[in-house]
Amino acid sequence: MRQLFLLWFITVSVYSDTLNGLIAYATKHSTVIKQNQAQLTLSELKRKESQAQRFGELNAVGDYTHYNIERTLAPLVPSSIAGGSPITTSKDIYSAGLRYTVPLFTGFAQTRQIEIDYIAEQMSQASVKLTKEQLAYNIRSLYLSILAQQEIRNAQHIYAKALQKLSKQIAYEVKVGKKAKIDLLKARSDEQAARTQENILSSNIETTKASLSALVGKRVKKLRPIKIKVKKPHYSVSRLYAKTIHLAKVEVENMALKKADKMIAKSKASTLPQVNLAAYAGKNYGEDIATNNWDNETLWQVGVNVSYNLVDFGKRDIATQKAKIAKMQAGFKKDQTLLDLKKLLTQGVEKVKQSYAEYLGKSAQYRLSKKAQNIEQVRYNNDASTLNDLLLAKGKTWLAQAKVIESKYNYQKSKFYIDYLLERGVNE
Repeated sequence: MRQLFLLWFITVSVYSDTLNGLIAYATKHSTVIKQNQAQLTLSELKRKESQAQRFGELNAVGDYTHYNIERTLAPLVPSSIAGGSPITTSKDIYSAGLRYTVPLFTGFAQTRQIEIDYIAEQMSQASVKLTKEQLAYNIRSLYLSILAQQEIRNAQHIYAKALQKLSKQIAYEVKVGKKAKIDLLKARSDEQAARTQENILSSNIETTKASLSALVGKRVKKLRPIKIKVKKPHYSVSRLYAKTIHLAKVEVENMALKKADKMIAKSKASTLPQVNLAAYAGKNYGEDIATNNWDNETLWQVGVNVSYNLVDFGKRDIATQKAKIAKMQAGFKKDQTLLDLKKLLTQGVEKVKQSYAEYLGKSAQYRLSKKAQNIEQVRYNNDASTLNDLLLAKGKTWLAQAKVIESKYNYQKSKFYIDYLLERGVNE
C-alpha cells in the first residue's frame, strides 16, 4: 500500500503543473504580455527614430524637365560668357545628384524630444512589469480556487461515501425490522444530493481550469498542491506603505511628471531661432541643340537657413500652457495613486486579518460540529433521536468542513493580494 502511495505521489509531482511554473510560462507566452512587449518595442523604435533625425537626411534625387525654349545646363556667369567657348543648350534637361539636409539648431526641441521618447520607453518597460504582476495575481487566484474546489470535492466525496454506508446500514436494519422504510428513503435522498453536489463541484473545477488555461496560454490538466500555513498576520500598513516609493506604478507617475517637464521645455523651443543646413551635389545632362552632342555640367551648393518666429499670435503661449496643465494632471494622478495604494494596502491587511479570524472560527465550528455528529450517531443507533437529527448533524459537519477549506484558501489569496500590491508576484 505504501509503495502504491509513493508511486501515485511521484506521478502527480512529475505530470502536474506548479504555480511558479505556470506563472513563468504565462509571462513568456501570454498574448497580453506580448502586446505590452510590442508596445515597448514601438517605444524603443520611436526613441531611435528621434535620435536618427539629428543626423538629417541624405537623398538621391533626379529630375527631367522639357522646356519650350532651350536652356543652358548650368546658370550663365560673366566668366563663362567672356570665355567665348560654346555653351550647351537643350530643351530636355536631366539632372541627378545627392541632397543632404540636417537641422543644426532647433531650440533644443530635438534634444527634448529624444528625452521624452526615452521616458516613454521607460514607462513602457514599467507597464510590462505591471502587466506581469497583474497576470501573476490572476493566475494565483485561479490556481487557489481550483485547489480549494478540489479539496472541497474530495471532502464531498467522503461525505457521500459516509451517507452511502449509512444507507446500507439502514437498509439492513429495515430488512430485520429495526428501522422504518422512510428512514432508508431519507438516507438515500441525502446520498443522491451529495453525489449531485460532487458532480457540480467537478464541473466547476473544469470551468475554472479552462479560465486558467486561457490566462496561461496552454492547457492546464493537473495542479500540484501547495502548502498553506495559516499563521497570525503581523502586517503594518505604515511599513508596507513605506516600500511603495520604488514600485513600478509609482515610478510610472514620476516618469509622467518628468515627461511633462520635458514637454514644457520643448514647447519653449519655438522662441529660439531655427537653423538648418542644406547641401546638393549633382550633374545636369542635355543634348545640345546645335551639335546634337550630349554634354553635362557639375553643380553643387551649400546653404544655411535661419528662421526666427517674431509673432505667432499666442500659439507658443498656448502650447506652453497646455504642457503645464498636463504636468498638473500628472501631479494629481501621482497623488491619487499614492492615496489609492494606501487605501488598498489598508484593505489588504484587514482582509488578511479577517481571513485568519474566519479560519479560526470555522475550524472551531467544524470541531464542534464533528463532536455533535458523533453524539447524534450514538443517539440514533440507540433510537434516542430521529434520522433527521443525524442527517442534519452530518450536513452541518460537512458544511463546516467546506467553510474551513474555503477560509484557508481565502487566507492565502489575501496574502497573495498583498504581494500583488507590492509587486512581489514575479521574480525577474
